Amino acid sequence: MARFDELIHQPVRLRIMAALHALDDPEARLDFRTLRDLLGVTDGNLAAHLRKLEDAGYIRVEKTFVGRKPRTYIALTHAGRAAFEAHVQALQEILRTTPGDGVE
Repeated sequence: MARFDELIHQPVRLRIMAALHALDDPEARLDFRTLRDLLGVTDGNLAAHLRKLEDAGYIRVEKTFVGRKPRTYIALTHAGRAAFEAHVQALQEILRTTPGDGVE
């Protein structure tokens, strides 16, 4: 049975992980502003959720400068990709469970 991940399951973090996982290239990344706008959250809210995911080793946060302006990029780690895929599999297993399976 796949592992349900309480850290990922929080709605904003689930959406962060889904957005990063949806990128075609496993090494692809999103910049902070793009992710913030995509999710419709505040800078502070996004930063707090990113910190939890980074502390868990699920994402990589890269701070750099483009010209003279700071830019922050976020990408999934291999561990984050595996954790998200296991979480999605666990959710799918829950959805496939029917009352006829002996589960109430």
